[in-house]
Amino acid sequence: MPLTLEIVTPEAKVYSDTIDSVVIPTVEGEIGVLPGHIPLLTQVEHGELRVTKGTDTQFLAVSGGFAEIEGDTVRVLAEHAITEEKIDESAVEAALKRAEQEIAGAKTLDPKELEHLQGLVRYAGVQLAVKRRNR
Repeated sequence: MPLTLEIVTPEAKVYSDTIDSVVIPTVEGEIGVLPGHIPLLTQVEHGELRVTKGTDTQFLAVSGGFAEIEGDTVRVLAEHAITEEKIDESAVEAALKRAEQEIAGAKTLDPKELEHLQGLVRYAGVQLAVKRRNR
């Protein structure tokens, strides 16, 4: 009995497939989901999401949002999500550098702007970790 996984961001549906299991980073730690999991709604944290289908494991970088498990359907509604193949390492490094420079160079930052920039730094770090995991 397989699981159906959907990962959606405000911009697009990032992932949709039938899978065997998924490991989701949450604010309480990682959770593994197999078919027959109890219903659950949890907050997604910045981190690496792992999808297993047969003998293949696919990695995605996710950032913020919620995961809902209902029956054999898992829905992840994330602020940001990207598959390992689509991560452009040089673009992520450049964005990370810009965000760090903005944080370091600003004398005063609006708290919301600071939180946004810190979120960008954390998500960039996750993307780089996912991309560089097999080196």
